[in-house]
Amino acid sequence: MKIGNIELGERPVMLAPMEDVTDPSFRLMCREQGASLVYTEFVSAEALVRNVSSTERKLHIDDRERPVAIQIYGPEAPAMVEAAKIVEQAGPDLIDINFGCPVKKVARKGAGAGMLRDIPKLLDITKQVVDAVSLPVTVKTRLGWTLEEIIIGELAPRLQDCGIKALTVHGRSRSQMYTGDADWEPIGRLKQDSRIEIPIIGNGDICTPEEAQNAFDTYGVDGIMVGRASFGAPWIFRDIRQQLDTGSWTPLSIDEKFALLRRQLRESIERIDETRGILHIRRHLAATPLFKGLPDFRQTRIALLRATTEAEILEIFDQIRCKYFVD
Repeated sequence: MKIGNIELGERPVMLAPMEDVTDPSFRLMCREQGASLVYTEFVSAEALVRNVSSTERKLHIDDRERPVAIQIYGPEAPAMVEAAKIVEQAGPDLIDINFGCPVKKVARKGAGAGMLRDIPKLLDITKQVVDAVSLPVTVKTRLGWTLEEIIIGELAPRLQDCGIKALTVHGRSRSQMYTGDADWEPIGRLKQDSRIEIPIIGNGDICTPEEAQNAFDTYGVDGIMVGRASFGAPWIFRDIRQQLDTGSWTPLSIDEKFALLRRQLRESIERIDETRGILHIRRHLAATPLFKGLPDFRQTRIALLRATTEAEILEIFDQIRCKYFVD
């Protein structure tokens, strides 16, 4: 599969853009574990144009994580165009437009999935961004605003006509947020539509190597994107890659998984500072499947998420390793 002139190989698996999750360290780990393409946290066009320092920091790219995409969002074309030009100077491999984020603080301003309520404006922004930069531009969106308004079948060809080089579709409407099951049928129908020539990437509820295999085999997508299932589990890309390439997979050892969590913690602290680095990593610690299903784990989980120093967390890791994972 190719996006523009970017070769991603056969059946690529991508790390989805996620706020407060896909920082440079995590992206690099996912690439090392087998992710074909990684995305930055989504970047507010308005904040970028206003030179907000915290937003500008999201543009930092390590060459080791390439290919990498920077995703932008915003409700107005002028800011989106200006932001795209700024992003291009940061040197990503492609620029992605976020028309899929469902959270209220984004959608209620008409950005992210909120743009699904104004298709002419969505298309105008897409065309202006495509025309403003030389990098490949892609779009990530949802099926529609509500389950009664599934519009992706007609929207996709119009986005293609704007000049985008690939389309990622999350198999939910905006009204669903992240509830219910992702519906891949409309995504599969896009691959059967003779009008569609660009790659179609499916997203939603890919949590296991077997589900990844099924997405390719059943719906014929060109690529898949993994989001929440990567929290505290960058090794999911290794597992999926093994399944796709060989037809089976074997898990990393417990010690290898702990080593990756320790690295996430250490690099998060190094990138920011101890206090904020630990706050940043808590989402991964809370969600990692390494601790899922452990008996009588509630108090340990509370202690882990209340820890305020690296030493405390590492000590708790050692306690968990000794208590639950006896060789």
